[in-house]
Amino acid sequence: MSEVTLAAAINAGLSEALDADERVVLIGEDIGTTGGVFRVTDGLQQRFGAERVIDAPVAESGIVGAAFGMAVGGLIPVVEIQFMGFTYPAYDQLISHVSRIRNRSRHRFTAPLVVRVPYGAGIGAAEHHSESMEAAFAHVPGLKVVVPSTPYDAKGLLRSAIADPDPVVFLEPIRLYRSVKEELPPEPFTVPLGAAEVARPGTDVTLIAYGAMMKEVRAAAHVLAERGVDAEVIDLRSLVPLDSDAIIGSVIRTGRAVVVHEAHRTAGFGAEITAQIQEKALYSLLAPVERVTGWDIVVPLRRAEKHYVPTVDNIVAAAERTMRS
Repeated sequence: MSEVTLAAAINAGLSEALDADERVVLIGEDIGTTGGVFRVTDGLQQRFGAERVIDAPVAESGIVGAAFGMAVGGLIPVVEIQFMGFTYPAYDQLISHVSRIRNRSRHRFTAPLVVRVPYGAGIGAAEHHSESMEAAFAHVPGLKVVVPSTPYDAKGLLRSAIADPDPVVFLEPIRLYRSVKEELPPEPFTVPLGAAEVARPGTDVTLIAYGAMMKEVRAAAHVLAERGVDAEVIDLRSLVPLDSDAIIGSVIRTGRAVVVHEAHRTAGFGAEITAQIQEKALYSLLAPVERVTGWDIVVPLRRAEKHYVPTVDNIVAAAERTMRS
């Protein structure tokens, strides 16, 4: 087996889904002729045709609204929004209609659709191209929110998201698209939604992250090991549903926790994780929970971007603070 990138793994997952179920359709800006802004859907329109891999106009609200109608009508649409900063025009569709149809119809209708959203900083993109607003989606009842960090998880979680009867916002870390590689099984497989992974077992401190920041967190755990600190690394993989048992179980074992994300600090998803740790594992804590996050500012442009995204040094310093308490 050859190693594949995260982007290639998503392409393979989409291809398998299109091949396995004729109800699956893809829709998004430039996803057909050019294969998407990050070429994740490259070759799919040529294989499956323009009626199943649909190039849409630059109208995110219209794209998600059309996909909602497709989903209620019996199709399984997979939407691609080019960047997270472009989802805002479609947020009304997601919060007012997509997320509510099961409740509104008293379970007579569901919206089995997936909204794929590249997110995060680290590639020197312009404003609105580097957002990490996952907490805004996680706050909406009825939406599931999934964030892979490896090619295996990207493909497996995507297949589970497409098979789910309810809407899933599938966040794809831009800077990991081609910076991580992994061998994948040749046969189809899935990864369940709502199940975190212990990416590295440890005994001294729990490092909790997801998506783009997992690369830095894994590197930080390696540095800590060289300094005599045995860090356990939890990759959440899903924010909604959240695997609280995995988080709390790990913190009870280690007594210390560092929560990492590149989104803004105030009301970021790390605040929810921290609150749950305080509620369910308070008497096991040997030190206050540390948060390592982005700043409460608009993501800066290329020259200053490196000062915004949390670094390995930031994560190591936070873990070492918990060890001194």
